Amino acid sequence: MSVTTKSTTNFNLFKSDRPYCTEEHDMFRTSLRKFMEKEVEPYFNEWEENGLTPRELYKKMGEQGFLCPQVDPAYGGLGLDFGFNLVLAEEAVRIGGGIGGASLHSSITVPYLEKYGTEEQKKKYLPKCVNGDILTAVAMTEPGTGSDLASVSTTAVRDGDNYIINGQKTFITNGINADLIFVVVKTDSKAVPARKGVSIIMVEGDTPGFSRGRKLKKLGTHSQDTAELIFEDARVPVSNLLGNEGEGFYILMDKLQQERIMCANSGYVIAQEMLKTTMKYVQERHVFGKPVSSFQNTQFEIAEMATELSLARSYLDDLAIKHMNGEEISTQASMAKWWITDMARRMSSRCLQLHGGYGYMEEYEIARRYRDVAVMPIYAGTNEIMKNIIAKNLGL
Repeated sequence: MSVTTKSTTNFNLFKSDRPYCTEEHDMFRTSLRKFMEKEVEPYFNEWEENGLTPRELYKKMGEQGFLCPQVDPAYGGLGLDFGFNLVLAEEAVRIGGGIGGASLHSSITVPYLEKYGTEEQKKKYLPKCVNGDILTAVAMTEPGTGSDLASVSTTAVRDGDNYIINGQKTFITNGINADLIFVVVKTDSKAVPARKGVSIIMVEGDTPGFSRGRKLKKLGTHSQDTAELIFEDARVPVSNLLGNEGEGFYILMDKLQQERIMCANSGYVIAQEMLKTTMKYVQERHVFGKPVSSFQNTQFEIAEMATELSLARSYLDDLAIKHMNGEEISTQASMAKWWITDMARRMSSRCLQLHGGYGYMEEYEIARRYRDVAVMPIYAGTNEIMKNIIAKNLGL
């Protein structure tokens, strides 16, 4: 006797739960998603047109407890684990890469202050970073210097109880909205090796001699403010030095593992969103009297992308857990950053192609995602630099 059963599967490519997530993470996600649906989604296209996310959004996020969830309660934070930072980034990028300023502030810049700041600095700045009164930025890149941070030319010369800063930065995320900028400077231009002359100084937004240059027009992430920053004899108290003189390069390197996991995870979420919208489109769109999803080429494309997405998720989940456990995984983080962001960029082209002519229309989300994802293999260290790091750590 034969038995016929209906084929079923519990495989869900688009689930948001992750192995490190607890009920508390899920509650945080639910609350944050409701906030985004009310305060961001209705206005996001307008912000894309304006090329700027209103500063007030970050203040509202701070008031609701969504910024810097990891900060110690002694400084006004919630003392939560890295999983909450990942949730924050995921829910922001699901709407669009242009509102990533909250994640950069919470998960990349503020951790420098948490680990290397003096008690006085932390008491002064951290509570305001948590409640949204302060939004931060980190200013590394210069017109002539990108990944080679040891070669920055912005200088900070000691003058009594102050530093006099001169130079220019570019491509600075949160450059327009930031109230506190972590500026990478040279305090010793004669240091050998050069990286030992690099320091980080925190510059407040109203510092005389500091000004914001152009709000840069970009290919994508239009609602994310990216700007030039100019320092012309900007006088900053020595007390705003982060760590010690000459430690800037090492401070930056110490947090790059977390930054690259964050970047890779954002690439994964964008890829997930692109595939979700594409699957919906090919099922609804009919060509030659049948849905586009019924053609073998479409099915093969979707199957391949779904497989890559699943592999990325498994790798990322493993890395996140190891990072939360304090393990040193800089090589694997570099692998994740280059492969997943590169996968997302490839996927954007494949998904746009499956949309046909409509994919080229601004009214379809894939057009924006196609633009936004293009920068991911470039920032947080180019993917070519990631491969150099991997090769070096393999002993080559």
